[in-house]
Amino acid sequence: MEKTLVLIKPDAVERNLIGKILTVYEEAGLQITALRMLQADLDLARKHYAEHEGRPYFDGLLAEITRGPLVALILEGGNAIGTVRTLNGKTNPKEAAPGTIRARFALDTSHNSVHASDSPENAQREMDLWFPRG
Repeated sequence: MEKTLVLIKPDAVERNLIGKILTVYEEAGLQITALRMLQADLDLARKHYAEHEGRPYFDGLLAEITRGPLVALILEGGNAIGTVRTLNGKTNPKEAAPGTIRARFALDTSHNSVHASDSPENAQREMDLWFPRG
């Protein structure tokens, strides 16, 4: 079974959407194998978004992900990465398919409610960051 990381971002946590978002994943047959609520610090945020460093929107990403509590979770299932990305919808909620998490809950591109890993390699890197072993 494939595993992937999902973050329910501060904008969704602030609007009490945690349960609604988790329900979407569970109803799609994905299993939550780890879950934690935390406030990301700047160091963790920089590591998470490392591939975006130097881009004009990098500081905005850091500010958004560190501004309040978020929920990090690991989901497991067949084709978990692809399934989650389909359930989430496109980053821009105006382009997201109807019924997706972002079409239903995101406010705009910056406040798009969720993050999900885009590849097995990034899923492992991100799971190790948000759920360190030890």
